Amino acid sequence: MKSLVLENLSKTYFDPYRGTQFTAIKDVSLQVGEGDFVAVVGPSGCGKSTILNMIAGFVPISGGRILVDGHQVKGPGPDRGVVFQSHALFPWKTVAENVTFGPKMRGVGKAERARIAEEYLALAGLSHAAERYPNELSGGMQQRVGVVRALANNPDVLLMDEPFASVDAQTRMTLQEELTRIWEERRPTVVFITHDVSEAVFLANRVVVLSKGHVLAEVAVPLARPRSWTRLVEDDGFKALSNQVLQLVRSA
Repeated sequence: MKSLVLENLSKTYFDPYRGTQFTAIKDVSLQVGEGDFVAVVGPSGCGKSTILNMIAGFVPISGGRILVDGHQVKGPGPDRGVVFQSHALFPWKTVAENVTFGPKMRGVGKAERARIAEEYLALAGLSHAAERYPNELSGGMQQRVGVVRALANNPDVLLMDEPFASVDAQTRMTLQEELTRIWEERRPTVVFITHDVSEAVFLANRVVVLSKGHVLAEVAVPLARPRSWTRLVEDDGFKALSNQVLQLVRSA
């Protein structure tokens, strides 16, 4: 896994109805070190998903630079894996085939793909579901497949855009614990977009608060790992950090 650097990043859009430019992102600079886990929070419309889509290469930047391992991002690439709110699995492919789709597109042989599927499905506790199809899985299981599918392509940076927003609260907590366990084992470089302050503090090493397209604050999260909701739900340090980030978001 490699580092990610945003240098004076900006994004403007042209409003054809008003005939004016609208600035969505303004002069955002951020460094995400190798193996770090950074969550980005902020009110709706502050630019969280726009930044993630620019990092992914889906949206062209208007100014500044994005660097992955020192190389400038010019468009989408296998060095960045993306997990969306919707799992976006191929319904006609089995779980194992979904997980190994990226390696197959890169020319990885059948035997190695089978090994990759076995390794990553075991990592997510999904070995028993290898030959099932997405519509045979619960929403939580589908999202776990989406996470390990992105990891199986061995990206330098894992980008996650509110991946647990569409599941119920209990499943979401379980998925959050699963993600922290997977991160602790593999240490991918992660940028995680969320509206949920508690989720951001639970998952991340650092929380970045956005306001109107710029970075308002960064909050370090020195909570011990491994993390579980059973331990943290009544933890004073967790409560204080969550409240600090919440106040920043509200001020934004």
